Amino acid sequence: MKSAAKRLARPKVTLKFARTLDGYIATKTGDSKWISSPQSRRFAHRLRSRHDAVLVGVNTVLKDNPRLDVRLVRGRNPVKIILDSRLRTPLTARLLQKDAKRTIIAVTHQASPRRIKQFEKLGVRILTLPGNRQGKVDLKVLLQRLTQLRINKLLVEGGSKVITTFLREKLVDRVLVITAPKIIGRGINSVGVLQGKRIRLSEVKVFQSGEDFVVEGKV
Repeated sequence: MKSAAKRLARPKVTLKFARTLDGYIATKTGDSKWISSPQSRRFAHRLRSRHDAVLVGVNTVLKDNPRLDVRLVRGRNPVKIILDSRLRTPLTARLLQKDAKRTIIAVTHQASPRRIKQFEKLGVRILTLPGNRQGKVDLKVLLQRLTQLRINKLLVEGGSKVITTFLREKLVDRVLVITAPKIIGRGINSVGVLQGKRIRLSEVKVFQSGEDFVVEGKV
């Protein structure tokens, strides 16, 4: 029997994000650190260790400067993927410091050839892909390329725009939402406009992680 990734011609995609009780993934200034509990952060690292790669958008890199590793648990670090149409990722980004050769940055033809060469010298793999109508990386083409690179299980941890785009384009197989018992009143919504689409989950599981609770389901 063919693998799920081969049947889909793309990796199996898990979408994970942490939010407050009132539905925000960050404050209005973009601060998203430590919304979830320490137990949930370890859970997130275990989740990374079970996937071939973890994907974020460039805005997450610019605002949070994440490592995208599994330092809180035992396991192998996933390949790191950044959606970055114009290649705005800093050369000094933390996720490039220890393992640049296991980092992929997906760009469009808007990216500077000079900048591309700088990243390639570090060992970063640059994928230059077609852009969509908004000039962003075409996600369907990207996922097809990732399958060719033997990435069969992808964890998406992006911000609101990345989350919304993956859901809107029906590129998600499983969703994990960590909800913290916190209310901030005003912030950045976890999911934006889905243009009339409604996402329904099946085989739903709900469990506790520290002081948070997690909802998991198939799309």
